[in-house]
Amino acid sequence: MPAPTIVTVQQLARRIGLPDAPVLIDVRTAEDAAADPRFVSGTIRRSHADIATWAEGFAGRDVAVICQRGLKLSQGAAAWLRHVGANAESVEGGFEAWRDAGLPLVSPTHVPPRDAAGRTLWVTRARPKVDRIACPWLIRRFIDPSAVFLFVAPAEVAAVADRFGATPFDIEGVFWSHRGDLCTFDVMLDEFALHTPALDRLALIVRGADTGRPDLAPEAAGLLAASLGLSRMHRDDLVQLEAGMALYDAFYRWARDAADETHNWPTPGKPA
Repeated sequence: MPAPTIVTVQQLARRIGLPDAPVLIDVRTAEDAAADPRFVSGTIRRSHADIATWAEGFAGRDVAVICQRGLKLSQGAAAWLRHVGANAESVEGGFEAWRDAGLPLVSPTHVPPRDAAGRTLWVTRARPKVDRIACPWLIRRFIDPSAVFLFVAPAEVAAVADRFGATPFDIEGVFWSHRGDLCTFDVMLDEFALHTPALDRLALIVRGADTGRPDLAPEAAGLLAASLGLSRMHRDDLVQLEAGMALYDAFYRWARDAADETHNWPTPGKPA
């Protein structure tokens, strides 16, 4: 059994993608990261060498620290983070244990460059419905928890992308867009190498709701209805995005843990 300040890769994998997931900090050396630049979903890169300058920013937060093998760098960084008030654990076996367990690793090939604050910046059309909420949810839960999303008039997306250094998505003629029968959410799963059974199940629902194919999954019509309802409830696109995050959190948790569960009205004399 690992020490109380150490988390196993299996324990960590169960928390990734959930709204209460810990902050994941990758402190691998530059050489180790260059040898395999893939990363565990949602991790941010920090150097152990200057931890005194960044540790206090995580005070009061749950943190999991990953290094190459789960030894001196992650354990030392986690101890320093606990010193400044973080609830920090190191990942047992580190990156190598995660990789050897066959757990998902994100391909960094198409991850946009980060700004001075370490955030990715994205831009799309205003008044989102399905794909333009699903994709930000995927990015914040599995790629960059601090990602910034700009919603602008459709005709201005390309110009805003150019002037502000943002990555456009879910518009015609850009990399992150529909491809054939696939919607932008599907494309992100492909390009980021994020396929898991739960995300693939969710992708089918998103595709059905976004492309007018409710036959693809029984839940697609419900997702479309909820998405249209949110768009009517909220005039502010960012407020709608925050509400949509909770919606997709629920669909993801269902897809991961409850897809086979049914609900029936209790029959008298039988346990509910």
